[in-house]
Amino acid sequence: MTNEELQKLTEEISIQFFNKTFRHQARFNRRLRTTGGRYLLRSHDIEMNPHLYEAFGMEELIGVIKHELVHYHMHIEGRGYKHGDDDFKYWLNKVGGSRFCQSIPEKRRTESYKYAYMCTDCMQSYKRKRKIDTKRYVCGKCRGKLKQVSLK
Repeated sequence: MTNEELQKLTEEISIQFFNKTFRHQARFNRRLRTTGGRYLLRSHDIEMNPHLYEAFGMEELIGVIKHELVHYHMHIEGRGYKHGDDDFKYWLNKVGGSRFCQSIPEKRRTESYKYAYMCTDCMQSYKRKRKIDTKRYVCGKCRGKLKQVSLK
């Protein structure tokens, strides 16, 4: 799906479910990782995660577009556009938008830990990506001394 097709789909959904026009831009943003889409408050544009569409298809994409359009229309009208606002919850339920999007398993970033530390008193273990100074830091549980151990 191209950005032009996404724009057209967003405009159609806006007319069909809200009876209002979507006058800004909808586009894909390949840098999105943890969210299905986002509504930009300053520009009023909507960005969608293309990985979500590739993994779960059109139905999931439409649910997220509805969600972002609720943000859009509530914000434009000066009503509650945040997730906790009653106006937002009411309209999201009315149009059948997604409350949460599915996570994309193959796109999750997994970084391994390089360092492991253990408390000499209570045996609490800590994994870290960066090396820490064991003379300066102590165990957060019992304030005991830390020693570096090898990762398995």
